[in-house]
Amino acid sequence: MVALKWSMKHLYSIQQNQTFWAASDIGWVMGHSYIVYGPLLYGATTVLYEGKPVGTPDASAFWRVISENHVSSVFLAPTAVRAIKKEDPTAKGLHKYDVSSLKSVFVAGERCDGATLNWLISLFDNRIPIVDHWWQTETGWPICAKMLGLEHEKNYTTSIQPGSSNAPVCGWDVRILPSSSSEDYQIEQDDHSQLKGDIVVKLPLPPGAFTTLWNNENRFVEAYMKKHFGFYHTGDAGYKDDSENVFVMSRTDDVINVAAHRLSTAVMEDVLCRHVNVVECAVVGMKDEMKPFKAPATIDDVQVLIDIQTLVNKEF
Repeated sequence: MVALKWSMKHLYSIQQNQTFWAASDIGWVMGHSYIVYGPLLYGATTVLYEGKPVGTPDASAFWRVISENHVSSVFLAPTAVRAIKKEDPTAKGLHKYDVSSLKSVFVAGERCDGATLNWLISLFDNRIPIVDHWWQTETGWPICAKMLGLEHEKNYTTSIQPGSSNAPVCGWDVRILPSSSSEDYQIEQDDHSQLKGDIVVKLPLPPGAFTTLWNNENRFVEAYMKKHFGFYHTGDAGYKDDSENVFVMSRTDDVINVAAHRLSTAVMEDVLCRHVNVVECAVVGMKDEMKPFKAPATIDDVQVLIDIQTLVNKEF
């Protein structure tokens, strides 16, 4: 409760006379932490929404809720953003409503690809911060984020690096350690190459994080604390840049070996999503007698197939 209340002001930069909306359901940890406890402990107004981002009745549903409730900050899942983008790529629904109350947008819950983040940024013409941040059910509140309550940047969007969940929040000592079950390997994306490994957090964990599993202390130790002694094993893989920004690329088992090249499925998905006609995709390895894995694709449109082959060949 201390961590959640503290994060409302210092991380999400919410004031007590403002409205915070975590567009989720109460049954998920995002709902526990930031629909119920965080905003109400802090004394802010919270929004409970029953419905989808599209089809209730259309892709402008979220913009309507923001407008009608004078929401100051909204917390979205990238999947919801992609669904809105698919139904309304030019954001006509956004222009039907007055969303001038909105001061920031946060995304989390899964990795946010660069195309989705950049689309969100373009909607608001760089007028407000669009913050990709990272946390887990086990941690209860963000591990990495841009702390808007502490950093009063006039143009935060100039420092955005799509694919990064920003630097660790105070209290979280995030490290990248080589996996003991496989060799180290390099990932290449855009103009940088970094050592990728297991994302871990040095113990002790800060307030707000889990301390055990219900009636299963042994699994708590085996699953989270045993692989890297003295560290919490997040189960995610990625890297940090020179500014300590953390790039969460995949789960530790979401890496496929193609002809002796260890490739991150998340990196491939990010490349595919750059194509204007790709809204969402999933890369899954398929066993191959020679490779030992391959990542085939089924695309009906010949021109789209050619475009995507060009993108993939350029990156890999």
